[in-house]
Amino acid sequence: MRLKTSFLKESKHTGIAGCVGWLSANEAYSCGDDRWILGWDTISGESTKLLQLPDFVFPLHLHWFPRTATSVPSSSKKAITNELFTLSTTDGKYHLVSRSGHIEKTVDAHRGAALCVCWSYDGTALATVGEDGLIKIWSRTGMLRSTLAQQGNPVYSVAWSPDSDRVAFTAGQQIIVKPLQPNTKPLQWKAHDGVVLKVDWNRLNGLIVSGGEDCRYKVWDSYGQAMYTSAILEYPVTAVAWAPNGDYFAVGSFNSLRLCNKAGWSYCVEKHATGSTFGLAWAPDGTRVAAACGDGHVIFAHMIGQRWERGAFELTLSKRRTIQVRNVLNDALDLLEFRDPVVKASFDFGYLIVTTSLQCYIYSIKNWNTPVLFDLKEGSVCLIVQSPKHFLLAEAGTLHLYSYEGRSLPSPLLPVPRMPALGQFTVSLCSDTLAVRDPIDGKVVHLFDTVTGRPLGIKKPLQHKMEVQEVALEQVGPPAERKLAFVDCNQDVYLVHVRLSTIIRIGGPVSGLAWHVETSLLCGMQDRALLLWLCPGAAFIDPQLLPLTQTHHDFPEVGKAAQLLSFSGSMVQVRRADGALIQLHTLPYSDLLHTQVTRGLWPAALRLCRSTKLPSLWAVLAVLAVQGKQLKTAELAYAAIGKVDKVLWLRQVMDLPSEAQKAKMLGLGSRGNEVDHVLTQVGVDWKKEKTKISVETSNPIQQ
Repeated sequence: MRLKTSFLKESKHTGIAGCVGWLSANEAYSCGDDRWILGWDTISGESTKLLQLPDFVFPLHLHWFPRTATSVPSSSKKAITNELFTLSTTDGKYHLVSRSGHIEKTVDAHRGAALCVCWSYDGTALATVGEDGLIKIWSRTGMLRSTLAQQGNPVYSVAWSPDSDRVAFTAGQQIIVKPLQPNTKPLQWKAHDGVVLKVDWNRLNGLIVSGGEDCRYKVWDSYGQAMYTSAILEYPVTAVAWAPNGDYFAVGSFNSLRLCNKAGWSYCVEKHATGSTFGLAWAPDGTRVAAACGDGHVIFAHMIGQRWERGAFELTLSKRRTIQVRNVLNDALDLLEFRDPVVKASFDFGYLIVTTSLQCYIYSIKNWNTPVLFDLKEGSVCLIVQSPKHFLLAEAGTLHLYSYEGRSLPSPLLPVPRMPALGQFTVSLCSDTLAVRDPIDGKVVHLFDTVTGRPLGIKKPLQHKMEVQEVALEQVGPPAERKLAFVDCNQDVYLVHVRLSTIIRIGGPVSGLAWHVETSLLCGMQDRALLLWLCPGAAFIDPQLLPLTQTHHDFPEVGKAAQLLSFSGSMVQVRRADGALIQLHTLPYSDLLHTQVTRGLWPAALRLCRSTKLPSLWAVLAVLAVQGKQLKTAELAYAAIGKVDKVLWLRQVMDLPSEAQKAKMLGLGSRGNEVDHVLTQVGVDWKKEKTKISVETSNPIQQ
């Protein structure tokens, strides 16, 4: 992936172009030392002069009202809408400016220059910093709420946290994170060996990126832990900016513009003789970035070269409106042309989903010539999630489900008044279930039925004691046995039986999860290692076997902070911290065993376990046999791993009537609630029988 840049031969600003911002995907605005505010039509490349500031008043920073925020009336007759930006100037003021260039309001904010002004993500507040070292919080109508902090030196940059409850600002060589609540202790750390010039905080991934006079850029988590430190560049880093989707960010320096992955490594570096980059801003759709430069030029760059690979197909975004499809088996080449620039694309389960600003295209790998086409409801897709039967589009705060025939399905409704953008790891979809981490309360996970669009179970969301970082739904198996895995902020892994809302911790720590695309295998990424759960369902069927079904594989070549991408066959695809793609090979036996059991080939499964002689494989077979009510096979598997008590237990169960067998087998897995239900159905004294089952389960070898 790389940036393709374009700019006019002669700059439209006669002095330094100091700041830039986007209203829409094709409409940008810039300001410079010539005091002119210019509007740009990025399709034609033409600019229009909108407003010139008074003499000796020079613009320093520009920020548009966030698109995800709602518009409310101000105290005046006019309303503050999302077609409004704020502009800080050298006279210590900030201005609220309309799209047409009219100054709606001017606020005297600082003594000396107002160096930076920034809207909160929810649009309810503004933060300003200045040469006087003050950090101030304002209402969006211009009323001072608080002076949050005071520093002895100028504060050059400020950014809001994802929840709009904290701000991060620069203070010499340090970055300080200060909550808005009074009498709360700030978090601060030394970030650079020189003055920190710029800081930005992403809403979706929660990461902070900074640049400084030490010629480095760095990526931090919200607790101040360094995630990435760049090599020393040629010149100081004067601008940084996150893309809205949180997958990458831009870095500006003297005569250069760099595109970086969220992990920190660089996709590309574009060189241009336009001086230092003083301002960076991403278009709302995340496909274009604008840079305001020292010689007055405004550079517009769009991303090309994104690649998607599945099976025998390689797809490349060769131009803004063209995707190239190559079949590696016969070297056949197809070109997919679109009327508008590609905004988002996803390729999985034999289908390619492409969205532009207005339409959605659905291609099947069986026919690249005739796509299914429909118009988007909102026109701003921020996320595409696919499953074997349907896919999800997240558009402007709403979720929409579609079949691969283009038919709209009942869409789930999240119980939040205004839903912000969703991240890639906070949404998971399978054939029958949708899981969404609550965008407001990170401890809550909502589960929906994809057929009806309604909440699952007792209509209460899943509640965890810690914030959930990543959710992943199992892609195979019957809906009644659907499982959800998630990772919390402590990097612990939990497994949820979706229909029963039962939560069990199965391991950790891991930094990412991935289910196998064809079987019920789960893998997790650790530093220089891979964790495999060969049968996660053991947590609900026989928890004592869960440790036996977990394997640990060391891969020193992976390094730290690797990202888990996919799990298919016996291959796990991982992206290292330096951007390199690595294929990790695992033993194929567990995948083969699951496939044989799914097809009902129990004798073949027994032969596989006998030939490999792996205790972990025997444990998997025992769990699957109990689940499939193959008691004789389960007896052989338990005997192979030395579980004598379970062998005796199974021999007792095989002599009982079918309903009593079912109850006792549930007792084997300690599923007490289901025992009650089964015994009540068959009309027996459930209290007496349950007590008997509990005693037998605790020490079955004495029976």
